Amino acid sequence: MKKIKVGFLPLYIKLYDDSQGLGYRIPMEKYMNMAINMLETQGIEIVQADVCRIKPEFDAAAAMFNEADVDAVITFHLAYSPSLESIEALLSLKAPIIVFDSTPDYELIKVAGYAGRISPNHGIHGVQDMCNLLKRNGKPYYICAGHALHSEVIAELAGMCRAAAVKKAYQTMKVGSVGGSFTGMGDFLISDERYKNDIGAEVSYMTPEVVEEYLAKVTDEEIDAEMALERAKYNVEVTFCDEHRLATKSGLAIRKWMQEKGLGSVTVNFLTLDICGLPKMPFPECCKVLERGQGYAGEGDVLTAGLVGALFAAYPNSTFTEMFCPDWEQDVVLMSHMGESNPNLAQWKPYIRDCKFTYNSCGNTVGMYSCGRKGNATIVNLAPMNDSFNLILCPGQMLDVGLEHGAYKSSTQGWFKPNKPLPQFLKEYSLAGGTHHSAMVYDVDIEELKAFGQMMGFNVIVVE
Repeated sequence: MKKIKVGFLPLYIKLYDDSQGLGYRIPMEKYMNMAINMLETQGIEIVQADVCRIKPEFDAAAAMFNEADVDAVITFHLAYSPSLESIEALLSLKAPIIVFDSTPDYELIKVAGYAGRISPNHGIHGVQDMCNLLKRNGKPYYICAGHALHSEVIAELAGMCRAAAVKKAYQTMKVGSVGGSFTGMGDFLISDERYKNDIGAEVSYMTPEVVEEYLAKVTDEEIDAEMALERAKYNVEVTFCDEHRLATKSGLAIRKWMQEKGLGSVTVNFLTLDICGLPKMPFPECCKVLERGQGYAGEGDVLTAGLVGALFAAYPNSTFTEMFCPDWEQDVVLMSHMGESNPNLAQWKPYIRDCKFTYNSCGNTVGMYSCGRKGNATIVNLAPMNDSFNLILCPGQMLDVGLEHGAYKSSTQGWFKPNKPLPQFLKEYSLAGGTHHSAMVYDVDIEELKAFGQMMGFNVIVVE
């Protein structure tokens, strides 16, 4: 996971420097530096501008942030700052604006009578001036307000930065499609043109010619090494030895293609592998893609594949999933597919086993199977509408129930319990237009996912 890079823009007024001297800033700058240090402990890389007071200084800072390609820009008012000095620079920013609304003193009443305590604590009306102009100009912004030492505002700021990183990752995502889309599946289907225009992601296709090219690049030594690594890392119980070898070759061909083309996500349609020329369905490689922190979705779903890949920019505990079967008695739903899931989230060491496969002429292969670990989890679904997208968020829990029965040994399993009775949950999910493929993220603040959706311009719907 790449480090999240964020610009930090301190706002001030030249009048104070001219009338009071540079030393007047000291209490505000001390507090600002403390807040920056706290953000850095949250894993945020800070690109800091000099204190900006007048238009040329703001313009230079904005140009620096755009050149650095930051994920977000945090603004912080050291004191009041006239908005007309900064507004053009703020409007020129490519990254989302996150407003840090804070001041050095926590208990101001107790010290307000002391000389010099009011002046360092009046940045909030500078925030109001700036936000009014941002609003009037249609520039989105997000506000985190509170004292750095006496609230959760630093954690909130870091969360907004993570949301911005996911946004940027999705808008710059390159998705590979192997075998095209599953004929007849319409819920996730959008045109490549809409994907590019409305989200920013680009799609590349592994045509038969590309398959032939990359299969030829895979050596026997590479196959041997990969299979040896599997035996060291996973539980390998395979009798289809030739099939295992061919599945490994297919997977390595896809991996080389992704590496050489700079693809951050991939989707594989098992129905048409024989048509595009891959010898076997490479289920283990689909799991390893997720294990490496890259996006994956089944059956030609480029929309979800890109979403999963984008989530990895901030949330390593992400995976591809699908609601499969309900248990009405326990109010839970089985999350499963055809074995594709993130091995890093497995409750036990994943198995690579024989997989009888009759869906295309490639025949039998091998699969990787595991069970999702227990924990707080959120289903993240992106559903295309005719002229918009619904981002549907479903917080709940992954449970460790039913495992003693040994069911679904040839499929990834995990029981998800939503935060409301299953009938009501399923009703609300489908009324929101939720599709049958989703991402899932463990241990994530729902507010961060909501912010990501808002930054993308999606309609955000929370089913909880």
